[in-house]
Amino acid sequence: DVQLQASGGGSVQAGGSLRLSCAASGFIFDDYAIGWFRQAPGKGRARVACIVNSDGSTYYTDSVKSRFTISSDSDKNTVHLQMDSLKPEDTGVYYCAADYYPRKRLATFGPPRLGPWYEYDYFGRGTLVTVSS
Repeated sequence: DVQLQASGGGSVQAGGSLRLSCAASGFIFDDYAIGWFRQAPGKGRARVACIVNSDGSTYYTDSVKSRFTISSDSDKNTVHLQMDSLKPEDTGVYYCAADYYPRKRLATFGPPRLGPWYEYDYFGRGTLVTVSS
């Protein structure tokens, strides 16, 4: 069975840091792009970062650039999201999702489209991040 388990959430003050982890199993990790999505209270799920495991390329939404870093550990089938200089607007439930994007597709079509969460193949349970001012 495919599993994506996010962990590492918690409560921090503005300016603090958290490191989220997404443990994946049940699929070929290196053939997938892994995205982190955030759902703020009363809002929809928005992507904050993505890493394409087949070539290591990374993508960030503008609001988190220079503050968040996404990385992948293929030995452990785990993707991390290091979040620094956290702001109250970073509050929300963070989910990780997997989108099939192997090296062959990357070579044929170029970078992934980075579509919304419902276009991803697999979606896991989230972890809550609360940033207080």
